[in-house]
Amino acid sequence: MELYSYCRSSASFRVRIALELKGLAYDYRAVQLIKNEQLSEAYTAVSPARLVPQLVDGDVSIGQSLAIIQYLDELHPQPSLLPGDAQARARVRSLALDIACEVHPLNNLRVLRYLVREMKIGDEAKNLWYRHWVEQGLAVVERRLADEPQTGHHCHGDTPTLADCVLVPQIFNAQRYGCRLQHVPTVMRIFETCMQLPAFQRAQPSACPDFEP
Repeated sequence: MELYSYCRSSASFRVRIALELKGLAYDYRAVQLIKNEQLSEAYTAVSPARLVPQLVDGDVSIGQSLAIIQYLDELHPQPSLLPGDAQARARVRSLALDIACEVHPLNNLRVLRYLVREMKIGDEAKNLWYRHWVEQGLAVVERRLADEPQTGHHCHGDTPTLADCVLVPQIFNAQRYGCRLQHVPTVMRIFETCMQLPAFQRAQPSACPDFEP
């Protein structure tokens, strides 16, 4: 398998966590978003959307991080990243989508670039935009994790699921942009629990071959 990835892409980070949790070997193909390598003709042939991550598994090529993770989970079901019953699976997917659909798209690199280049918004206002949506979105996740009895050491129960794969990268980004995180103690407890696991450590940006401080 080949994973086209950028070290600081939270969507790529999600997939790297899933691959590590499942113990699956893959070849890392760096796509430097900051250098616009995703816009090249060569990469467009791999990913028509010009996004990362893109997983290539033989003749199969898949974009979108959640689709990739669920493909991996179906192809390599152990350890499973989704619980056994329908209600629990729905909860895990819902938590993942609270971040992947409601927070991440508003803070994607191409969105931030558009704010600066086309809307002529300064860095301070851009960062305010970023922090607002992340802090608000994580507050929603916090309410759910704090109130719902299915929460355990991880987002659902005591083993990592799809929800944890999505949560952890968002916290990395939040910390990088100086977001307020004191209002989400349950989120941070789960984040710290995840980051004690070798799979999450191996997947983090600083462990990637294309990482630059």
